[in-house]
Amino acid sequence: MPLEVSVALCTRNGARYLPEQIRSICSQVPLPREIVVSDDGSTDDTLAVVRDTLARCGMTDQIALRVFSNTPPLGVTRNFEQAARACSHELIALCDQDDVWHPGRLARMVAEFESRPDLLLLHTDARLVDGDLKPLGSTLFHALEVQPAELAAIVSGQAFGVLLRRNLVTGATTMFRKTLLDAALPFAPEWVHDEWLAAVAAAIGRMDVLPEPTIDYRQHGNNQIGARRLTLSEKIGKAFVARGDKHVARWRRADALLKRLLQLGDRVPAAYLDEQRAKVAHQRFRAELPKARPLRALPILIEAARGRYARFGRGGHAIAQDLLERG
Repeated sequence: MPLEVSVALCTRNGARYLPEQIRSICSQVPLPREIVVSDDGSTDDTLAVVRDTLARCGMTDQIALRVFSNTPPLGVTRNFEQAARACSHELIALCDQDDVWHPGRLARMVAEFESRPDLLLLHTDARLVDGDLKPLGSTLFHALEVQPAELAAIVSGQAFGVLLRRNLVTGATTMFRKTLLDAALPFAPEWVHDEWLAAVAAAIGRMDVLPEPTIDYRQHGNNQIGARRLTLSEKIGKAFVARGDKHVARWRRADALLKRLLQLGDRVPAAYLDEQRAKVAHQRFRAELPKARPLRALPILIEAARGRYARFGRGGHAIAQDLLERG
């Protein structure tokens, strides 16, 4: 029998954009079997819009609708966790309220899971559009400066190594097997939901990527998490910002993942545990660098010579950041 799909749709004051998203879901072949809406304290008519649009599409008898209304709001990660927990079917497609799915998206992704029983999570590129769905002439992977070598490594089964350096997975483009939740729940509070699911999937099984866009990813002033390629001047300016507590937060994130992987026992290869331990040590090193720039130079050069900036970050970008940031 074909695998069936649940849609985990998280909303917050999304009435303006939801009709286009719901219509794009209703036009998919195969149809999803259900939409689970987890609404985070909307003060507009978000939920009424969802129900009305589903009815106008004539899909109330074909797509089950489950609704959760959160007061007070849960926040992005907990909201998606609630939606995912409530999904009933074998495959779960994460869904943002303000995007639009391309025709054939579900068919393309479901086919991958049906032909590959070991596949746990699949993500794709996205076309960037403005608030009125006009193309911005770029894609998500372009904005993230995704390199062909990174995509090739994921396709060849080396996703864990790629994600040790940085996250490339955006939830709005992602589908995963419900069985992944056995290892991923509860989501670590230090992580965003999509990054967490990808990291766990890559650690215990197979995740993969489709290089083509499968959604229109709307960029507007109210995005909670957006995508835009930085200009050279912005990158230079970013290198000189205050260090703040972001490196401590990254250390805690790495440690949270290590703790989860240890809990999963022999489901995680020993080599991955060793790599994650080394990642924790590297993030701790970065978090504990001296505030004074001159005192950082020698330890940074030693860490770079050991190859850890390349293994666990973006190499020269991260080195420059640690050398130049204000203490």
